[in-house]
Amino acid sequence: MLLHLSTWPEVEQYLQSSQGIIIPIGSTEQHGPTGLIGTDAICAEIIAKGVGEEAQAMVAPTINVGMALHHTNFPGSMSLRPSTMIQVILDYLTCLTKTGFTRFFFINGHGGNIATLKAAFSEAYYHLEMAKIPQAEAVRCQVGNWFMGRSVYQLAKELYGDQEGSHATPSEVALTQFVYPDAIKKAPLSSPVASGHAIYGATDFRRRYPDGRMGSNPDLATPEHGKQFYEAAVKELTESYHNFLQSE
Repeated sequence: MLLHLSTWPEVEQYLQSSQGIIIPIGSTEQHGPTGLIGTDAICAEIIAKGVGEEAQAMVAPTINVGMALHHTNFPGSMSLRPSTMIQVILDYLTCLTKTGFTRFFFINGHGGNIATLKAAFSEAYYHLEMAKIPQAEAVRCQVGNWFMGRSVYQLAKELYGDQEGSHATPSEVALTQFVYPDAIKKAPLSSPVASGHAIYGATDFRRRYPDGRMGSNPDLATPEHGKQFYEAAVKELTESYHNFLQSE
């Protein structure tokens, strides 16, 4: 059930049986010479839809721009500052809590969002209670990083070994190829690919990782692999969502 394709009476009826909602969140950033700029949002969105179908859960519109300041020296990359992203999450949760949602399950497609999401959850718990919003004490937030799931990690190791890398990975590129097979890109990849450097500012990042990849070989990706990653992630995160709803 997609929130933006529902009417308010349908949402009101849904809330009579469940107070859970899935919120996909990604990023709009470079993914090397062959990865789509929308990769992280695309992956989070398709997996969230799959989990929503399996769990009969409401799925909110995707938050497409995340915290990706270190990518912003590559054309097309966009980012929210951590403080801005916290406010965005806080506004989302405040509106949804007022109407009865209390369990917020974020399906995340970007590693750079994790720290800010956790900070936003703390801000939300405090704000909702201080604002005396009904059911504030019942609010719980959790993040499910699809790319960190055990089954996804094992599949990536089996398919790609140490060529999976940590950014512009063949696993995430494969998933976008599964979703958008007509948008598959090919371009020469530099060798060897840079890896192992700490992440600081955008200028330093581009100097360390000149083509945007971090130890990855996205040429290994295929749409068939993407289907495998999709199925593994949906299965694992559906179970996580059910457990989250049942937790105290």
